[in-house]
Amino acid sequence: MRITEIDKHVMYAGWRNWVFVCVSTDNGLQGVGEATLEGRELAVLGAIDDLSRYLLGRDPFDIERHWHQMYHDGFWSHGPVLLTAISALEVAMWDIIGQALGQPIYNLLGGRVRDAAPVYANGWYFGAHSPEEFAERACETVERGFVALKWDPFGHASVHLSREEEELALERVAAVRRAVGPRVRLMVEAHGRFSVSEAIRIARLLAPFDCYWYEEPVPPANLEALAEVTRHSPIPTAAGERAYTRYEYAGLLARQAVRVIQPDVIHAGGMLEARKIAAMADAWHVPVAPHNPNGPVAAAATLHLIAGLRNFLVLEMLVNDPPWRELVLEPALEVRDGYLRLPDGPGLGARLNLEEVKRHPYQPRDLHFLSEGSVLDSPIHREGG
Repeated sequence: MRITEIDKHVMYAGWRNWVFVCVSTDNGLQGVGEATLEGRELAVLGAIDDLSRYLLGRDPFDIERHWHQMYHDGFWSHGPVLLTAISALEVAMWDIIGQALGQPIYNLLGGRVRDAAPVYANGWYFGAHSPEEFAERACETVERGFVALKWDPFGHASVHLSREEEELALERVAAVRRAVGPRVRLMVEAHGRFSVSEAIRIARLLAPFDCYWYEEPVPPANLEALAEVTRHSPIPTAAGERAYTRYEYAGLLARQAVRVIQPDVIHAGGMLEARKIAAMADAWHVPVAPHNPNGPVAAAATLHLIAGLRNFLVLEMLVNDPPWRELVLEPALEVRDGYLRLPDGPGLGARLNLEEVKRHPYQPRDLHFLSEGSVLDSPIHREGG
């Protein structure tokens, strides 16, 4: 079997665009991967073109060989653009292999230890401002079957909170906790904005609200800073969405810099690389909660990964995407009672609906969190809107 064609498709999805890759072979099989990288879609498309020169004509079964060739042999072997491109192509090759063998991907990665995965909701709060709006949105999301919620209550604040920003953020957290009660798990996201001292101070202020974790409290590049926050935070810290490959995770784990790791299958290097990262974390008794605010193909790939992870904790799902998300994959993934069930078809177990993808062409979008026009101010898509 040989790879004969690699096609790319960009699809508008509200506040960002999804990027899909279709890898075709000479025996008629086609695998799909996702290379969504918000605000950097065109850069990723160029990286896929560069890597395609190597992959065309190769056997998709040789994933380990191809990964090392694409990552190590290109000299420039780091960063989100390259790793997202590699990840998409790697997932597409797994999809081909699964179809060729008539097996779901998780069976090729060691089999499963669960039939369904617990999920938590993200994105439910986009466009909310007052504590009352946050509370109302939280209740709506819980009514949809989610029993865990993540959100960023800090608005446009950066590095240090003003007194007014601090009071508003805490009022938002308090309002959500009152609204949903003690049984719903709450994860607070900081998007890497605080200094070490501010992150520790905020963690202590959040402690009375029984937060499940405190995500990316400081910028991701300085592991010592994250480790310092982790040592002094009364809330478990979570991080890793902006860490790539096992080589970066080795430092994160060796420094005991975080209590929950969050590798992203489509940014960290693909399914096999994420599997290796999870195995390293297991040796340190650190749970895995994959970062997954991406499109439906990424969600499907992540579901296959966590099927066999003993140290898996919970999976992220965005709930503010446009209604056509449910039409992109056939069959669509569906959250029921706070869980996603594993697919049982070969490969990813779902096919990309290219007709629906083409109905929503690319629209330029930038990704901002800490300034006016932040993605956090984006309205939630309602059904039919």
